Amino acid sequence: MPPILITPRLVLRELTVHDAAFILELVNEPAFLEFIGDKGVRTHDDARRQIAERYRTHYDRHGFGLWAVVRKDTCETIGICGLLKRDVLDHPDLGYALLQRHTGQGYATEAVAATLAHAREKLGHATLHALTALENPASIALLGKFGFRHERILDLPGYPGPSRVWTSGPAQSEPARYG
Repeated sequence: MPPILITPRLVLRELTVHDAAFILELVNEPAFLEFIGDKGVRTHDDARRQIAERYRTHYDRHGFGLWAVVRKDTCETIGICGLLKRDVLDHPDLGYALLQRHTGQGYATEAVAATLAHAREKLGHATLHALTALENPASIALLGKFGFRHERILDLPGYPGPSRVWTSGPAQSEPARYG
């Protein structure tokens, strides 16, 4: 898969069925289950189906989606980051998740910065949303770095509880961009 985005330490690319083992691990990590929800992925076949039905379909339908976040130095897939388009939101929303062993190293900040720049400069989305669990301090802090502001609370099917909806528009300040 050709890269969608390249940052100093990361490559973001579309997910493929070859990422099934990674998806199986990611969606079953405790933080993913707590903050994003149980997606019912228990086997490699479930993960391949999730990639085909959720991720690949989203790319085809919208021209963007959640991309694999790959470390340049090790070629290890460490997370996902990208944009989703949900019927319940007026604008695309930023989504991201990293394997626990790769958190706290600035990878999420780097991937999010590149994704936001791409969304605004290449895809033309001046306003973006993001969703978090009501109490997810790490994600809330990260969104704050990028000027997202809390807008409302929303109940979404398939999530473990109500979600906070965050919005960032063209007047919001951003840190350094990659891409």
